[in-house]
Amino acid sequence: MPAEHILVVDDEPAILRALSAALRARGYVVHTATTGQGALDQTALLEPATVVLDLGLPDIDGVEVCRLIRQWSEVPIVVLTADGADDRKVLALDVGADDYVTKPFSTPELLARLRVALRHRLRNPTGTVDAAVLRVGDVAVDLGYHQVSVNGTAVNLTPKEFAFVEILARHPGRVITQRTILQEVWGPEYGDETQYLRVYASQIRKKLGDTPDRRRLLTVAGVGYRLVDPGTEDT
Repeated sequence: MPAEHILVVDDEPAILRALSAALRARGYVVHTATTGQGALDQTALLEPATVVLDLGLPDIDGVEVCRLIRQWSEVPIVVLTADGADDRKVLALDVGADDYVTKPFSTPELLARLRVALRHRLRNPTGTVDAAVLRVGDVAVDLGYHQVSVNGTAVNLTPKEFAFVEILARHPGRVITQRTILQEVWGPEYGDETQYLRVYASQIRKKLGDTPDRRRLLTVAGVGYRLVDPGTEDT
């Protein structure tokens, strides 16, 4: 299997060197950029398997870079955010980032996030979801019949619970922000009623049969939710 190409975008030379060395040691082909414009140009030219994107770039804001890439590419994007920059990471996820790592970060954590992003890309290489049934591990979401099943056993969900699961299943493993879920499921006038999500997530977990050692619906504290295959996911 040919090596995957990874684009690392950061204006800090020390981080570029460290990440490049770590990724190359694990068999990836690494390309680098130090500006937002460089990120856009190289993403278009190289069509990398994944982009690791720092949000604090000198020319174009990293959130804007992410938004622009999403206009024409579904390449997985893992953003690097400063410690405490919760609003920034939420903005990045809202405009299309797949995941985030907070600086200072450990290399094993970032590598785990990259493995997850690459697995999702291999499952859905075109970045489109046309199937009548979405599958995430043992969870199947039948769009035509509005039915969710686990290991072939139907799960009785309310319409809003189904919509909650559906939006996550359309982006397996990806963090979907609280605001996005609220506006997609409850309507555009919603966005801050996070207590709704906590209640619904708890009910959905019970119905899916989640346990502490086998979790399908994950909470990303203060950010959002993700639906994963507990058999393969790095959590």
